[in-house]
Amino acid sequence: MSKATERVEQIYNHVVRKNPAEPEFHQAVHEVLFSIVPLLERYPIYLDAKILERIVEPERQIIFRVPWIDDKGEVQVNRGFRIEFNSALGPYKGGLRFHESVYAGIIKFLGFEQIFKNSLTGLAMGGGKGGSDFNPKGKSDNEIMRFCQSFMTELYRHIGEHTDVPAGDIGVGGREIGYMFGQYKRITNRYEAGVLTGKGIRYGGSLVRTEATGYGATFFVEEMLKVKNETFEGKTCVVSGSGNVAIYTVEKIHQLGGKVVAVSDSNGYVMDPKGIDLELLKQLKEVERKRIKDYTLYHKDAVYKENGNIWEIPCQIAMPSATQNELNVKDAEILIKNGLIAVGEGANMPCTPDAVDLFIKAGVLFGPGKAANAGGVATSGLEMEQNASRSNWDFDYTEQKLKKIMQNIFQACKQTSDEFGYPQNYVVGANIAGFKKVADAMLDLGVI
Repeated sequence: MSKATERVEQIYNHVVRKNPAEPEFHQAVHEVLFSIVPLLERYPIYLDAKILERIVEPERQIIFRVPWIDDKGEVQVNRGFRIEFNSALGPYKGGLRFHESVYAGIIKFLGFEQIFKNSLTGLAMGGGKGGSDFNPKGKSDNEIMRFCQSFMTELYRHIGEHTDVPAGDIGVGGREIGYMFGQYKRITNRYEAGVLTGKGIRYGGSLVRTEATGYGATFFVEEMLKVKNETFEGKTCVVSGSGNVAIYTVEKIHQLGGKVVAVSDSNGYVMDPKGIDLELLKQLKEVERKRIKDYTLYHKDAVYKENGNIWEIPCQIAMPSATQNELNVKDAEILIKNGLIAVGEGANMPCTPDAVDLFIKAGVLFGPGKAANAGGVATSGLEMEQNASRSNWDFDYTEQKLKKIMQNIFQACKQTSDEFGYPQNYVVGANIAGFKKVADAMLDLGVI
């Protein structure tokens, strides 16, 4: 065992002891720390300056009560979070997640990942994340508005365009961002458009932001496929989830000549051998807010399987785009047996560590989430740029800027993995490239 590996093990074990019962955070830290050992062996300055000990500790953790009144006039209480993890490269940047599963460990995992994801974009953004255990499903617009206003009544003290810039995530879309921005404006008496991203186009939002994560993940996989002289053309694909990320992954795959045959939600999956009807999917999920099972009411050839495992469907390209740890090693074995050639993580850490290891050992092209799903935050950065310059870019121009960022991210992952002797291991490439930029900035800024 090298000195660097021994030190990494000590730091990781300390993180686990100091942050008990937070397995998602432990998993994210483990992946990053152990994959950057080759960098630490080459440049021991990062160990000497205690960069690892500093980078695993958030700069600030905020937990607060969110009281609100439901439509029956009853008081409800939720818990709000904002983890401002690292600001070495710029103001904290990362989404807000509203979901009943949210707790400190989930937010710390997401915030930690965000540090390196934002670094890879090349934009001036630090890493942070936030959210609440509030579940918007089944709530009226008025209930969601009252919750968002209460949430922002506390959060507003901790954010700002030069401090911390939240965006959306699971459970937080344009509606929720609008309510929160309205409350921020009301409290501060400032029209500070750059304080939130994912805003509506009418009040400072960016075109392509809705599509960005799905488009970006598809662009990244497109670049991976080029390494093996492949394209999406004629490929059968499966995309888990049916929210923004999944919908616009489907859209871009279809534009590039692939065929997505299945999507899912938390209740099950729908499989359409003719290819998913994108316009129907958008109508059901974006307009009517229905469950994916209703797809079969319009397409009789489609099959809905309640609680089914979407990864049992044969495909050449898999795009896990729902939530963390949704694809395990047994799923990976099935996918590989069925002829899988590439995986692009549209969600944050959707593949378990043993599944990732199996993909890489089997020679499957694997795009890790901190690289492949960076399109959302990249376009948030572009929205911040437009807000700062009081300008608005058209769709095609913004999409081209997004595509270039994703191509640059891929090249950084590829070149770094090659440089350190792990060709086509984009997990190692992404982690080293993302970490090095942040660590070098931390060295420049001194011990803070």
